Amino acid sequence: MIVPGSASQALAAALADETGRSLATPEYHWFPDGEERAAVPDFDGEEAVVVAATDSNDALVELLQLQDAVREAGADEVTTVLPYMGYARQDRAFEHGQPVSARAVARAVSTGTDRVVLVTPHEADVADFFDVPVDVLDASSLLATPLPADLTEPLFLGPDASAEGLAVAVRDAYGAGETDFFEKERDYDTGDVTVTPSDASVAGRDVVVVDDIIATGSTMSEAVAALHERDCGDVYTACVHGMLAANARTKLAAAGVERVIASDTIERVASEVSVAPLVADAL
Repeated sequence: MIVPGSASQALAAALADETGRSLATPEYHWFPDGEERAAVPDFDGEEAVVVAATDSNDALVELLQLQDAVREAGADEVTTVLPYMGYARQDRAFEHGQPVSARAVARAVSTGTDRVVLVTPHEADVADFFDVPVDVLDASSLLATPLPADLTEPLFLGPDASAEGLAVAVRDAYGAGETDFFEKERDYDTGDVTVTPSDASVAGRDVVVVDDIIATGSTMSEAVAALHERDCGDVYTACVHGMLAANARTKLAAAGVERVIASDTIERVASEVSVAPLVADAL
């Protein structure tokens, strides 16, 4: 049975359709002090597949409750699908005395599950923090599907060197174009990002800027603005995890983005691609 977290209802429903499994309908109660209590139907020995993006602290607590609830309801095996793993970017202690938050989250999630499925984590090595078997799925190639078939001399760009592999995956799935990346420096104290354009020729070419996540939109909007300064054609942004926090979507529009493409690992208006078939193959 597929058990959706509140942040992953559409994805869980799509996954139920893909796998032919039934879809549970959790119920929630909130106490006057703000605490939440999740409840699920009986499982009678079934496997429970909990699908829950942890895009907020509340979502993380809810996931831990759902894992415990399905055990109480009789599930004999629990698989946890993390379409988006919150805190995955905090995969090291940046200064002495600071936590490795990804490790802390992974250990907490591990206590309530037999297996974890991760979709395009920011760093694949976060899988090592879990105490249970982990399958890491790469959804980046799915982002090519919504792109127009007639892009002009397409260039697929990563906003930094670490994202070039994502750009290559999307280019290969699209079937045409070149790849390159921007140089990016991030100040981890302030969060400020400086983007330096690469040497790729962009004049008159349609560009697809690819990353694993768009959070605040600052990195992407700087990259897009730099491209328009060099007389590029249309610019598309594509990411697996479209967090698009606060005014991120407005930043991208103001920078001149033609279209924002994201998957449903985080359910937003830009979620044009579903990772359900990819996850279904892993179950």
